[in-house]
Amino acid sequence: MAYNKYYAHKTHNDQFKIKKQSAMKHYPFILFYLFCNVFIYAFHGSIWVYLFCFFAFSAVVVWGSFDIELGYFVNSITHKRTRIKEVALTFDDGPTEFTPKFLDLLKEHQIKATFFCIGKQIEKYPETFQRIIAEGHTIGNHTLSHSNSTGFLSTSKMITEIEKCDKIMKNVGNIKTNLYRPPFGVTNPNIAKAIKKTNKISIGWNVRSLDTIIDDEKKIYNRVTKGLKNGSIILLHDTSEKTFRVLTNLLVFLKDKKYSTFTVDTVINSNRND
Repeated sequence: MAYNKYYAHKTHNDQFKIKKQSAMKHYPFILFYLFCNVFIYAFHGSIWVYLFCFFAFSAVVVWGSFDIELGYFVNSITHKRTRIKEVALTFDDGPTEFTPKFLDLLKEHQIKATFFCIGKQIEKYPETFQRIIAEGHTIGNHTLSHSNSTGFLSTSKMITEIEKCDKIMKNVGNIKTNLYRPPFGVTNPNIAKAIKKTNKISIGWNVRSLDTIIDDEKKIYNRVTKGLKNGSIILLHDTSEKTFRVLTNLLVFLKDKKYSTFTVDTVINSNRND
């Protein structure tokens, strides 16, 4: 059975060293918020003050759910702590009909990337999934179906989404992975519980290309290149000709600026050794 490089060395209590704080750190703030509002109301605070506080807090919760860099519900790895000019290329939502072109390009430049694959897409393109593994790229779990209702699923359904994807990966590629990327970058208490239950490590990003939303290739390219820092994790999708062309130019940029690349499994190893 094949494993991602870090898997055999992972222990239950030492997955990685990032923020030493609870994934559910918002609960004390909720209690404090309720206490403050009761206090305000009891001492003649306006109902409008109460409502303002409520909606302000709700906005923070929604923001925390959609911004994976905040680590509001789940502590995700979003970058590598390094002084070296290196970045990680990560691709979501594959494999697809376009993935072989991405693999050809990466092979030409001798670059290894990380692919967060959807279970149903693996079933649709099993040979491509096997090729990703054979060419030495790192694999991550991106759920069975990448459901549009991911943020509303129960803990049990999220666990099923993750475990069924794991099963397909094992059956098709004979591989196991503890890397997981939440679809859309959405996190909440149910997803946090599912990640813990399935012993996954959540992988985010700090450079989001928005290549599935922006049509202009130049804007996508500029968004990525302007956001780069040492240790950046770049989010792309191997799902379109558009992103392939952006990647072609991006690899030239990285070479010109003397950036090397890393795969996200090395972040866990480097954090463990810090």
